[in-house]
Amino acid sequence: MQRALELAQHSVGLASPNPAVGCVLVKDGVVIGAGRHEYDKKDHAEIVALKNAGGAARGATVYVTLEPCCHTGRTGPCTNALISAGVARVVAATTDPNPAVSGKGLEQLQAAGIEVRAGVLQCQARKLNDGFAKHIRTGLPFVTLKAGVSLDGRIAPAPGSAPRGAPVFLTGEKAREQVQAMRHAADAVITGINTVLQDDPHLTDRSGKPRRRPLLRVVLDSGLRIPLDSKLVRTAQKDLLIFCGVATTQRQQTLEALGVLVERIPAAEASADQFATEAGRNRADRRKGLSLKAVMKRLGEMGILSAVLEAGGQLNASALNGGHVDKITLFYAPVFLGPNGVPLLQEGVMKPLLPIPPTIECIDQDVRIDAYLRNPWGES
Repeated sequence: MQRALELAQHSVGLASPNPAVGCVLVKDGVVIGAGRHEYDKKDHAEIVALKNAGGAARGATVYVTLEPCCHTGRTGPCTNALISAGVARVVAATTDPNPAVSGKGLEQLQAAGIEVRAGVLQCQARKLNDGFAKHIRTGLPFVTLKAGVSLDGRIAPAPGSAPRGAPVFLTGEKAREQVQAMRHAADAVITGINTVLQDDPHLTDRSGKPRRRPLLRVVLDSGLRIPLDSKLVRTAQKDLLIFCGVATTQRQQTLEALGVLVERIPAAEASADQFATEAGRNRADRRKGLSLKAVMKRLGEMGILSAVLEAGGQLNASALNGGHVDKITLFYAPVFLGPNGVPLLQEGVMKPLLPIPPTIECIDQDVRIDAYLRNPWGES
């Protein structure tokens, strides 16, 4: 199963909007077939492994990181193929979160006389497909709030203390490499216009690993203030999406001519579901902010399974208070930025958040903390 998980890891970035899956066939203690799923190649991991094994698959044990499907989508059911191949045993790391499959695939295999088992290395397998699990169940993307944080809870030095666009690294190189791995595993990265104006980021996937579709860079910009000379606009190739709240203007047409996607998003209906992007906007005005609920719904409609939120304190707080964050990943650096530094949260959370017990990892001088706010697989 560990080998199957390694294959599934290699399909990250290549499988979305399908799940990342790996499969290994073993007979008499020898691996006779292996495969992973890549969306553009259509075949699911089980089919790739069966083709690799050929007739030797009869009587083999199948180790697969996700329950074999039992319905027809772009391809036929993998359960039928496994039954036809005459495999003797199927070991799945986890059941499929898809309501059309969940448990039914294993039941079909068992009814055909195949021995089945589920739950082997389940935790590791599920982490690979949190986005698929959330999206297939709700139609919404799995959102991870990521930030590099000082020991006094700041994510950047005081505004104006560094030139616009000049890189300010709180964390070390290895931590930054892990951030790139997070971007590679995601379909989108989301930020707010204030971060763009202050930091002028690229927000690209610089992991160097292959991916079947570009990382979608999403900016929430209600007034469409993004500079035409920003790094985001200058590198746009239909992979930069700006959500705004203004009617079509000449500026929008100019941005679109530069390869930028622009969409209008409704205003929020409630104060907890909004992100105000105009400078100087106070609480009384915030009913005019962009609807984060509408943003997430639209991203889900676009087939975005997972997104990393890399933003400032205002958007971070709005996303948390609106219930749009599924997981928090914080990289703590051994520095203090003082009271004028940019806070992780511009406002406090309106109700207590009770994370699922976190994991903590030391990365050279930095500390990484991962905590789920909800289980994307829909279980308590």
